[in-house]
Amino acid sequence: MAELQHIETSMDGNVIPLSNEAANQLSGSWPDRSYEIVRRLELHVYKVTKPKAQALIYPGGGYLKLMHDKEGVEVALWLNSLSIDAYVVTHRLPGSQAEEGLHPKDVALTDSLSCLDYLHKNSPHLSLFHVGLSSGGHLAGVMACQNHPLAAKGAIIAYAPVNANHRDYKSPEGKPDYPPVEKQAFYDDWPIGIAAIPHGMPNIPLFLAYALHDQSVPVDHVLNLIRSARQAKREVDAHIFGTAPHGFALRDKSGTHASWASLAEQWIERHL
Repeated sequence: MAELQHIETSMDGNVIPLSNEAANQLSGSWPDRSYEIVRRLELHVYKVTKPKAQALIYPGGGYLKLMHDKEGVEVALWLNSLSIDAYVVTHRLPGSQAEEGLHPKDVALTDSLSCLDYLHKNSPHLSLFHVGLSSGGHLAGVMACQNHPLAAKGAIIAYAPVNANHRDYKSPEGKPDYPPVEKQAFYDDWPIGIAAIPHGMPNIPLFLAYALHDQSVPVDHVLNLIRSARQAKREVDAHIFGTAPHGFALRDKSGTHASWASLAEQWIERHL
């Protein structure tokens, strides 16, 4: 991979390509840009002068696109303010068009593991956190279950469908499968926080932020995870906000969920 380790300058950080396809192109305008098509694996890098930790950030988008600004760049800048180097993962999407055929169901996982390998090679001395919002939170949960030489100190997951999109644990009951079939298969392979499926139970501390009345991600998702964590005696800080909308991220300040980032900051400090 040495020939891929050049760094391209972008308007909002540095871009490290980790595969050989054509560069990705953002859609929309700041602060609501997204990647509708992801051709190559990229790390978007936001570094600080004296980092005390590093984080891999997984933007949401339902595994159909990536919400680059709202759930990637803005999260990276927040973590920079805490003296944390931030890497936004721009991974390929399951079932999307590849150079030959379609990307496999586990492409988001294998891409994220390649990013983890990159950090292990280049900054193994820094403590690591996984951070993901919405479907990116599901991916952060999947990464929290991986056995890797660069072990994370913890994972921050917000309003993510961690398990209730699995065909056997759907909430609400009777919810249809999600197209494409590769996306549904990935959810089925990785229901995070179901005690009966131990490979999907993270071994690292978790910080969770959810919305009680979220219609897109019913609170059942996180309640399953909390129950399993209690049974397994795992460390989980769970915050469920009564008036938060789905996708509150760092922007929505209309309720008590505006404090979730401050709570997460305290949690990070405790786990460094």
